[in-house]
Amino acid sequence: MDAGYNPRTVEEVFRDFKGRRAALIKALTTDVEEFYQQCDPEKENLCLYGFPSEQWEVNLPAEEVPPELPEPALGINFARDGMQDKDWLSLVAVHSDAWLLAVAFYFGARFGFDKADRKRLFNMINDLPTIFEVVTGMSKKQGKEKSSVSNHSSNKSKSNSKRGSESKNTKAMQSKDEDDEGVALEAEDEEEHEETFCGACGESYTADEFWICCDICEKWFHGKCVKITPARAEHIKQYKCPSCSNKRARP
Repeated sequence: MDAGYNPRTVEEVFRDFKGRRAALIKALTTDVEEFYQQCDPEKENLCLYGFPSEQWEVNLPAEEVPPELPEPALGINFARDGMQDKDWLSLVAVHSDAWLLAVAFYFGARFGFDKADRKRLFNMINDLPTIFEVVTGMSKKQGKEKSSVSNHSSNKSKSNSKRGSESKNTKAMQSKDEDDEGVALEAEDEEEHEETFCGACGESYTADEFWICCDICEKWFHGKCVKITPARAEHIKQYKCPSCSNKRARP
């Protein structure tokens, strides 16, 4: 199947990874009907293979022990009729992701990639959505969430500032003043965030991660540190960080 094919550089291994990944995504999305039919539970243990040529195949596992390359999950066909279709495809997708990483780092180990090369390979791989994310639609959802994260964060910052200004100045000056304030806040957001540190882990602000601000103490937190996702944040009217939530209300 892959006999004689041995990518030796980081770029070649990544190209191999992308070809196999494209093949597996094809099997689990555009060619899903054909893939489903080939995974007959009445047959022997079957595996889903993806090749660098972007072709896929459902077949018996390799006979030699140990095999030339790491083998995919065995017996995927046995679970086909015992699960809902989407759950079964998601399960195969997860195992396919694990197999792709195993093959890529098998090549890395075999051809002596050092720490820097292994890290570069992983970063290149990690920039792509996983097969599981593609099959379940999570990659599209995450893309939408990321685009709304910055808006959500800046809007939250603006709303906090507006509440402060309203309490000081009553509501006499709105319309134009609020518009001007919004423009100024957008310009200052980046500078302010550069000096912002997570109230949980202490790490500084990075634009590629989701952050949320506590409406009580006004500290900022990584969403992952306080277990808040962008989707969940959209439905929170007033966010209290764990510290503020645990404080007893004063009499």
